[in-house]
Parts: sequence; C-alpha cells; structure tokens
Amino acid sequence: MDTRKRKISILGSTGSIGTQALEVIEKLQDKFEIIALAGGNNSELLKQQAEKFQPKFICATCQPDDLKGKHNAKILQGSEGLEEICSNKENDIILVAVSGKIGLKPTLTAIKNGIDIALANKETLVMAGDIVMQKAKEASVNIIPVDSEHCAIHQCIKDISQVEKLIITASGGPFLRKSIDEMKNGTVTEALAHPRWNMGRKITVDSATLMNKGLEIIEAHHLFNMPYEKIEVVIHPQSIIHSAIEYVDGSVIAQIGLPSMHIPIQYAITYPERYEGIKSKSFSFSEIARLDFEEPNYEKFPTLKLAYQAGTEGGSATVCLNAANEEAVFAFLDNKIKLFDIYTITEKIMAQHNIIKSPSIDEIFAIDKEIRIKTQELIKQF
Repeated sequence: MDTRKRKISILGSTGSIGTQALEVIEKLQDKFEIIALAGGNNSELLKQQAEKFQPKFICATCQPDDLKGKHNAKILQGSEGLEEICSNKENDIILVAVSGKIGLKPTLTAIKNGIDIALANKETLVMAGDIVMQKAKEASVNIIPVDSEHCAIHQCIKDISQVEKLIITASGGPFLRKSIDEMKNGTVTEALAHPRWNMGRKITVDSATLMNKGLEIIEAHHLFNMPYEKIEVVIHPQSIIHSAIEYVDGSVIAQIGLPSMHIPIQYAITYPERYEGIKSKSFSFSEIARLDFEEPNYEKFPTLKLAYQAGTEGGSATVCLNAANEEAVFAFLDNKIKLFDIYTITEKIMAQHNIIKSPSIDEIFAIDKEIRIKTQELIKQF
C-alpha cells in the first residue's frame, strides 16, 4: 500500500462534486495533498477553500483581487489557468468536475502529461470519447469514472472480455409516477426536486428527462468499449443498486450502496486503494424494505431514445445531441420553454445535422458552437 500523500488538483472545486470531494479529502487529509483548486466565478467559496486547504494554485474566471486572502496560492485565470494546472506533472491525479465543454481540453492536457483522471465531466466523453480514450490508452493514463453508475460498473468488472451486458440504473427522477401530460407541463421547481440525489441544476433537469441517463450510456460505451446494444437502462427508484454487469455465463454482479456521491468520489480518487471514509458504514440489507425495477417509458422519456440514436450514429452526432440539449435545458431553466420542449428542440436540431464521422478536436468545438447558435435560434420560435 502506498503510504505517501497522493497529490491532487480539483477542477470545479466549488460545484456539487468538488465540494463533496473536499469533504472526502478532509476526512482523508493524511492521504492527500491538494496542488490546485479551480472554481469558476464563485470567488468567495474558492477563497474560503484556499484558506482552508492551502493549495499551491487557485484558478477562477473572476478578477485576481477577488481571490486575495489568507492563503499563499498563486492565482491563475480562466482556461489558460486550467491548462497550467493540468500541465503540472506534480499531480498524481486530477478530478475533472467542471460542467460543460470546458472540461475537454484540460482533460486532454492532463492525459498528454501522463496524469491520471478522476472524471466527473460528462461532456468530455460525450463530445470526444473516441479521441480521449485513445490518447489515454497511448499515454497509459487511468480514467476512473466518478458518476455513481460508471463507478459501480468499474468496481464490478474484472475481465471486460467476459461481460455480456452493462446494466445502468436510473431513479426515474421526479416525474417517474407522473403522467405524460403532467410531465409536459412540469415546472422548473418540480424538475429540480430530485427524490434521491443532490446535484447541480443542469444535471438535475437532465435526470428529470432521463437525458442524463442517455449521456451516461454514451460515456459507458467509451469507458468500457461496449456496443450500444449491450448497454441497458433499468429504472430503480430506490437508487441502492448503482449499476450491474451480466457476464456471458448469465451471472449478474451489482454494486450496492446508499445514494451518496461521497462513496464514488472517494473510490475514484483513492483507486486502487480503499479506506474508511466520510460515508463508510456497514450496509444493512434488513433496513431496505424493497428494491423495485422496471423498463423506461420511452414515450414519457424520449430523450433517452435520442441518446441511443446519437451514440449509434457516432461521430459528431453526440456533439450535436449534447449541445442542443444543453442549450434547451438552459432555456427551460430560464422559463423560456416547457420541459417537453427540450426533447422537441433537440430532436429537430439532430435531424438537421450532417454528421462528421471522425471529427478532430477543433472540428468538435466548431460543431458545438454552430449547434448552440442554431438551437438558440430555434428556441426563439417556442
């Protein structure tokens, strides 16, 4: 067992995953040294984190003067600051927990520098999974998934060649027991009232439409090199079984635990070691009254079908899916469109898109920009 402190940087330290990661690290402070924290424009919280954990670097999009305080960290800014953090080979691992396409280039930079990645940024693999995974393989870099579902699969798999199927569970979100009409007229407040998980606003809306699960299908395809027809989604409202795998002999192995992101975060940043952590306790089967499972209702959650379609088509189709959905979610959160319009808008934009089979990174960003502009124009018609 490695007894030295693992050196880590956290991109997105002021977000939901980032703040929980710092709680994990505080519990395991004898195991980690924080090299850098990056926190977007939340200057006050980032400054508090810097004063508490004393990293060598902090990075934000706000003015440097806003981050001055009782710390000795060098202040970096914006995307260039993220690149500098991810070029620092002092890091053993970097937790990529930023939201959106901003996570892609820093991830590639870290891979180029041989630094392992704890990945909590969906867009990195949804937009450029083929490129990212190939470069990680060439650099012998580990990409450890932080999402509870992919973390569960990672823990279950011993030999991927013997796996017949991946089974990704979904809670079903706040509209699981609502009618389609109720969902179509769902408010922002209702969509953000997730019954099991505490997440950011965008990902919570994605969970309400099941697009989040669709993006996870695409991620799983890249992480585990599994064909889409062998990735199944199952509704599991209790969120106790986080995902499972079926082996070729019919055996099914599932990862079970309480619905807490502290556990997969800790697994990702301590892998391959395990320690007693902030949420460690003996799991009680007798306290779990029941475990329910059902197939997704694709009429109520058609975005899930769009994700399968985009993933199967491949190339820039997933870039289009991600950009159109994200812009539509933002519009819904701003009360410009209804919840079900997210699907309608995304479907229309995907139907218009001419797929590029093997886009470069520059092409991926150009397509992303183009799709967002088209989506914003379409939103004005609603």
